[in-house]
Amino acid sequence: GHLDTVWPKGSYLPTWSVSGDIAKGPGIFDMKAGFLQALYAVKEIPGADSKVAIIATTDEELGSQSSKALIERVSKSASAVLVLEASLNGKVKTGRKGTSMYQIALHGRASHAGLEPEKGINATTEIANIVLEVAKLANPEFGTTVVPTVMHSGTTTNTVPALATLDIDIRSFSAAELIRVDNAIKKLKATHPDAKIEITGGINRPPLETTSTSELYEILEKVASESGLEPVGQASVGGASDGNFAAAAGARVLDGLGAVGDGAHAPHEQILLSSIPSRVKLLTAFIKELIRD
Repeated sequence: GHLDTVWPKGSYLPTWSVSGDIAKGPGIFDMKAGFLQALYAVKEIPGADSKVAIIATTDEELGSQSSKALIERVSKSASAVLVLEASLNGKVKTGRKGTSMYQIALHGRASHAGLEPEKGINATTEIANIVLEVAKLANPEFGTTVVPTVMHSGTTTNTVPALATLDIDIRSFSAAELIRVDNAIKKLKATHPDAKIEITGGINRPPLETTSTSELYEILEKVASESGLEPVGQASVGGASDGNFAAAAGARVLDGLGAVGDGAHAPHEQILLSSIPSRVKLLTAFIKELIRD
């Protein structure tokens, strides 16, 4: 699991609140509650300290650049990797899209916007053309989304912008689609012959496919039934996690074993407190089943 959140310090207030069955806080759903559930589950299993490793990372929301190697190394020798990311209304996640992240910097030439704009190369209009080209790369057939996100351009209102930057978020259930989009983005050109384009980034996480999750999911449903719990259910989602890296390393993976709630990355981020005991019970029984000799 990961301990970092998307919330800058002081941006989610109050930091902690409870109202009835709802607890709110930055990262409580994604995924601090899930991590705590793992701690309580392992605590209940005799001898778990010699068979179960709990890995906590701190850069998942930024792409896991620092922790990726650790995740892959541990996953290669693990019999199973359980990811305590938030559930989808209680369902575990048996499929996740792969992700790519890019930043495009468009270098133009500054000039006075009123006196001689024709002597400049407008980085804003150049990056606008790139946005339109990038948006065409989406492919709904494979769930491929190509989304221009953060864009910056210009310095003052009376200056032709010399620099513009654009961040792009790409997701797909298909590895081939990520490669297709990667090739297309790296071939993008500026429209003005003297403008320069700089492209950084690439494929970050491969897709988490059901071939890596189906076996553990079947075991989980069996354990839930034997424990007197309701069927768990499964879903494929657009968000990626470190489970994608674990599956790519060859491990059996099951994701979304964490909290029941709502609002990941949103101002109403919350968990259902009443769901925690049953989630811990399920996880405890699941781990016991997996580590039996």
